Amino acid sequence: MSKPQLLVHDQADNVGVVVVEGLTAGTDMLCVVTHDNSDFRLTAKADIPIGHKVALKDLSEGDTVIKYGEDIGKMVGAAETGGHVHTHNCKTKRW
Repeated sequence: MSKPQLLVHDQADNVGVVVVEGLTAGTDMLCVVTHDNSDFRLTAKADIPIGHKVALKDLSEGDTVIKYGEDIGKMVGAAETGGHVHTHNCKTKRW
């Protein structure tokens, strides 16, 4: 198995986290689900910095963002599958 570029914590998550530097648009990412060590592939639709999130499915404004199997925020803009999810289109519900 090669080194994963994206980690997903739970099968219920709709975002994963980039775990490599220099991820560029068009990269065929190896994605690993840490809960059960399963894997899948996904194409990055943008250059995405390490530590930032990637949409695992199309997300629309108002959608709930699920990470660690938990509600971590809501989309304030859209992101397509493989797209960048960060403060420009996702806001925490905590504040």
